[in-house]
Amino acid sequence: MPVTAYGQLSNARILIPDEGILRKGSTMSTMNARKKAIATIAGKEQAEASVNYVEKPITEIFGMNVFNLETMRKRLPKAVFKSIKLTIEEGKPLDITVADVVANSMKDWAIERGASHYTHWFQPMTGLTAEKHDSFINPTADGSVILEFSGKELIKGEPDASSFPSGGIRATFEARGYTAWDPTSPAFLIESTNGTTLCIPTAFVSYTGEVLDKKVPLLRSIEALSTQALRALSLFGNTSAKRVIATVGPEQEYFLIDKDFYLQRPDLINAGRTLFGAKPPKGQEMEDHYFGAIRARVLNYMMDAEQEMFKLGIPIKTRHNEVAPAQFEVAPMYESSNLATDHNMLVMELLKSVAGKHGFACLLHEKPFAGVNGSGKHNNFSMATDDGQNLLEPGKTPHENAQFLCFLAAIIRAVDKHADLLRASVAVVGNDHRLGANEAPPAVISIFLGKQLEEIVDQLIAGKAEGGKHGGQLTVGVSTLPTLPKDTTDRNRTSPFAFTGNKFEFRAVGSTQTISGPNIVLNTIVAESIDYMVTSLEASIAKGEKLESALQQLLQSVLSESKDVLFDGDGYSAEWAAEAEKRKLPNLKTTVDALPALITEKAHKLFAKYGVFNEIELESRYEIMFENYIKALNIEAMLTEQIGATIILPVGIEYQGKVATSLIATKNALPGADLGPQVALLEAISGTTSALKTAIDALAAKHAAVPEDGAVLETATYYRDEVLPAMLAVREAADTLENLVDDATWPLPKYREMLFIA
Repeated sequence: MPVTAYGQLSNARILIPDEGILRKGSTMSTMNARKKAIATIAGKEQAEASVNYVEKPITEIFGMNVFNLETMRKRLPKAVFKSIKLTIEEGKPLDITVADVVANSMKDWAIERGASHYTHWFQPMTGLTAEKHDSFINPTADGSVILEFSGKELIKGEPDASSFPSGGIRATFEARGYTAWDPTSPAFLIESTNGTTLCIPTAFVSYTGEVLDKKVPLLRSIEALSTQALRALSLFGNTSAKRVIATVGPEQEYFLIDKDFYLQRPDLINAGRTLFGAKPPKGQEMEDHYFGAIRARVLNYMMDAEQEMFKLGIPIKTRHNEVAPAQFEVAPMYESSNLATDHNMLVMELLKSVAGKHGFACLLHEKPFAGVNGSGKHNNFSMATDDGQNLLEPGKTPHENAQFLCFLAAIIRAVDKHADLLRASVAVVGNDHRLGANEAPPAVISIFLGKQLEEIVDQLIAGKAEGGKHGGQLTVGVSTLPTLPKDTTDRNRTSPFAFTGNKFEFRAVGSTQTISGPNIVLNTIVAESIDYMVTSLEASIAKGEKLESALQQLLQSVLSESKDVLFDGDGYSAEWAAEAEKRKLPNLKTTVDALPALITEKAHKLFAKYGVFNEIELESRYEIMFENYIKALNIEAMLTEQIGATIILPVGIEYQGKVATSLIATKNALPGADLGPQVALLEAISGTTSALKTAIDALAAKHAAVPEDGAVLETATYYRDEVLPAMLAVREAADTLENLVDDATWPLPKYREMLFIA
């Protein structure tokens, strides 16, 4: 029988109970939507090739749609290019006099590539991107138009700010907001079927100056980290570095299902995850999907998406099948934190838009399917000087080792002291379903260093200068550490914050999240810790103490105080939960538990000291994150009620009637026949249908009683403690019913189909 590249039957022959064999071309009128979707998928043909790296090598297309330094070097006058390069690479203030020249050159470049409009591309507190398009045209006196783009238009835009989340900073009637050009993230072109748009990355602030976006606090945190890290480097004799760059490589996990299935699932369309679905006979227990051969249809999609990413200068390095069936991952190389954030937003947008071209729906939710692996976004963090030195790369000389240990200890202290803030930074409703299950890290924030580094830390705490079992002595700045190759540690997939050779991998970030929030927190707490250590060292040196001796004592003190956050075992185990409690590590299991950390006195002082958030801005983030949690659960609760009452319950009642009719007919036709099995089935159907109706009614009552005028914490707590359990009760009954009702009549695509048929 012929097979397409999809691996499905090309003539769409499928066996449907009680309907016989459906042949290609025959009527589908007796089929429900789910069965039609399966038949449609089975008949799909392979998409035509859209990538040809022979005719257009990657080296030619990479960055072709980006107004990057190379493009500016070719198009701008030397003096203008030198000025803008200093702004981009060294953080020098933008010279306003060059803006008109840059704008005109940017316009000409964009128009040559087919652009008719430009937009200030920004990242409001929705967690998504936003844009308002304006054309380049300006009318002339003779009735024609000319194409213009001024420095003023480049630097500042004015979108309406009234409908974006502000957390109380702005009233609804206070509409004015401004976008401001971020020259450190290059402008780029987005191509569509009917044209091209010039996108200019910008910040977003209110008329009165309050920050309304995710970019400005990130830039502030990056600057804070650079300032403190340069202070540390100067102690070690590095006076040439002008900036320290927070670098990030965010891995992105996602699911792909066929769009024909997606369109039959109102929960996926509206909530991004399945609110119903019985456990499939096969999930991920065979471990056959992880790193398996990528199916042709999926690979075509990946290559198409990668090509669009390459055009935008996104350095995609890795693609592979993830653990769960229908789950995949794409990962870039490291970039500056700001650029990596912008690029990850584009990656998410492209994964979704390109999926449609291939007949897929891309699901970015942290837990779109219950019972299988969820999706995260591993945030690989390090720090580098502007001349390319990785500050988390263990060295081979006493000097390098001392510097590495200083930064390592600062990060350990930061995570120990501010674990609650790190947890709050990844507190989204989807992550509540994911953290602590199916290879996601637990909610307890701990650090994994690996045996070799832990041994070094233990000896530093003990104040010993002994050689460890891995070799070397540990007198800081005198003897060398053991040679630490890049992969000095094993990987611990249950650790939220793991050292992986020359970086830390923050594994708790949710797949839907912008990485700006977690990196704002990470940059700020590390800046605070470096500040603490450098201030201590400077005071000791001012008293006449040598750096090596002062550092040795400081490392012993800092690591002794912070050692409880280090853990190299199984983060999923009950023993670790008990041990973490003994160590007084915060175990903030849900968003409701985690978000209050943002408005503590400690948090206010921290973010204010380094100019990242003032008190009003921080309070607004707390309000917005809780509002998002409440809104998401409100949508899910309504969906659960509606799908349960109007789709699933009627099917249960209808099938109950069919079984009852069959039972009566059998009893009349065969008096004395053993009807026990049929009676048992009817009782099961009747009992489950009744339980479903009762659960729907209970959910509706709980949902109707949500506090209307309470604080966001009170409302969110009610949703967590009352509405969510009621939703789960509806699901439990519905999923039981799915395994009882005749398969031919069940309306919603099942897990066994969505995860495996494509």
